[in-house]
Formats: sequence, structure tokens, C-alpha cells
Amino acid sequence: MTSETTRRRFKELVLPHLDDAYSLARWLAGATDAEDIVQDACLRALKALDSSAPVERPRAWMLAIVRNTAYTWLAKNRPSAIVLAGDAEEAQAHVSALETGTSPSPEAALIEAADHARVAAAIEELSLPFKEVLVMREVNGLSYREISEATGIPIGTVMSRLARGRTQLIAKLGASP
Repeated sequence: MTSETTRRRFKELVLPHLDDAYSLARWLAGATDAEDIVQDACLRALKALDSSAPVERPRAWMLAIVRNTAYTWLAKNRPSAIVLAGDAEEAQAHVSALETGTSPSPEAALIEAADHARVAAAIEELSLPFKEVLVMREVNGLSYREISEATGIPIGTVMSRLARGRTQLIAKLGASP
């Protein structure tokens, strides 16, 4: 049974980062499994809060748990298949259009959807080490240090993977029609 202190720490350290956790889980495992992964990650975080020392960077700590949970989930449920799904940015664009009462012309919406699909397909083709650091940096906005802590790799490796991942992404986007 969790104590009141643990519940308070969970609200302070985990709940503010659920959107980023879900976004990372979607990019790593797809929309179908993202909610289950985040739920499992939250349970792991709750157990860790019962027995752990203070958390210095809660966002990186939570995303590290989500990352590890996603890898465990993928190994157990889909060892050879990783699916990329749309992201929260796409949904937010639709919500913003509805709130402002403006919507793009059908042609603009089609071009935007095609561009988004090209980028998503190009990201999907990246190997997992490049994809995860790229998503953590560009989608979740983590610093190099936070990515390093979340993945357990040195900052230099984070920068190298980002550079190589971006280069591969640009090459894939340049090669596609």
C-alpha cells in the first residue's frame, strides 16, 4: 500500500510528464500499445517512488521508465515489429483549427497530410537508437543531458546519434518523391 507521501510525490514527479510519456510510447511502439506501456510505466514509477531517493530530473526519469517499459513490452509482445503512429502535434493542429474557426483549404490540408506522412514514414525507417533520441529531442524537447539520463548513454553518443539520425532523415526525405 502506498503512503500519502508517495502519492504526493507521484502527483508532483509523474503526472506532469504523462503527455511526453505517451508521445514517446507512441513513437516507439505505436498507438495501439502506448496506453498500456504508459500505464505499466506509471506502476513502475510508483513502486520506485516507494523505495527511491529524491529524483533530480523527473521528466528524464519518467521517460527512462517509459523507454525501458516500451522495450520490455516490444520484446514480449512484438519482438520484430515496430509501428509508427501519428503524434500529438497532428491532433493539436486539428484542435487549433477548430478553436479558431479557421481550417486550411482542402489543398493545403492534403499537402500538410502528405508532408506529415512523408516525415513519419522517414522517421519510421530509422533504426530504433536514432529514432528514440530524435523523438526525445525534437518531439519531447528534452535536453542532451536529459536524453543521456533517460537512455543511459553518454552525452557525446546522444549528440552523435542525433546528428546521424538527422542526416539519415534528411537523406530519406530528399530521396522520396
